[in-house]
Amino acid sequence: MTTDREVSVPVDRRSLDCYLAFPDARKYGGRRPAVIVIHEIFGPDAHIRSVGQRFADLGYVAAAPDLFTGELHSLLTPANVALAMQAFAQAPPDLRRDPSKMAAFAASQPPERRPVLEAFGRIGQPQAQAGFARDLGTVARYIRGLPEVDARRVASVGFCFGGAMSARLATVDPDLRAAVVFYGQNPPLEDIPKIQARMLGLYGGEDLGITQTIPAFADSMKAAGKPFEYHVYPGARHAFFNDTRPNYERESAVDAWDRVTRFLAENLST
Repeated sequence: MTTDREVSVPVDRRSLDCYLAFPDARKYGGRRPAVIVIHEIFGPDAHIRSVGQRFADLGYVAAAPDLFTGELHSLLTPANVALAMQAFAQAPPDLRRDPSKMAAFAASQPPERRPVLEAFGRIGQPQAQAGFARDLGTVARYIRGLPEVDARRVASVGFCFGGAMSARLATVDPDLRAAVVFYGQNPPLEDIPKIQARMLGLYGGEDLGITQTIPAFADSMKAAGKPFEYHVYPGARHAFFNDTRPNYERESAVDAWDRVTRFLAENLST
C-alpha cells in the first residue's frame, strides 16, 4: 500500500511544509521517478493531496510543497479566496497578469476583501514568482536526495497558480525532465531558452485570460527549439480538472489525466 508523511524543507530564509506520498514498495521496488505536484491558489488541499496519491498509486514518489507556508497560508483561507473569486468575477480577465491593475482593483474593493486581494497581488509580482520558482528548485533538490527517488527522473505538474510555477520551475532547474502546466500563465518568454524539460500544457477553451496567451508561448518554444505539446479543451473552463470545484468537467479531466500519465511515462521511464 502507498504511504505518506509530512516534512519541512528548508528554503531561502524559511521552511516549506511538504506532503510526500510514496508508492507501494512491495509493488514498486528500487528508486522511483518523482513528481512535484504544485498547488492552486488554495494551497496543497485535499484535492492536491489526492493527486499526489494518484501518482503514488502509479509508482511515482509525489511531493506537494506548500509555497504559501507562513503568512500567505493564513491569508489564503478558503473563505478569503471565495471573497476574492467573487471580486474577480466582475473584473477584466487580464487583471491578475498586471500587478498595477491588481493593486488599484484591491484598493477599490470593500475592506473585507482587500487583504486577500493584496495577497493575490503580491503573489503575482514577478519578483515573488521568481522566488517561488527558486523555492521549487530547492524542493526538487531535496526530492532528488531522498533514498526512494531516482534523482535523474523528476518532473513537475502544476494547476492554475501551480501551473505557472511548473513552467517557471522548468526555467530554473536544468535537470527537470518534464513539466506539465494545467491552465497556468506563461513563464517569462525571455527565459524559455533556459528550459531543458519537455513541456505539456492543458487548457480550457473558455479560460480566455490564459488560453489567448498560449500561441505566444508555443511560438517562443518553437523558436528556441524546445518541445511543447499542448491541448485546449473546447467548452472547458478554468480549473476543469479539480473535481472539488464547480468548474470540474469530467470528460476533459479524464482525457487530461490520460495525457499526463502517458507523457510522464514517456519521459521518466529511464
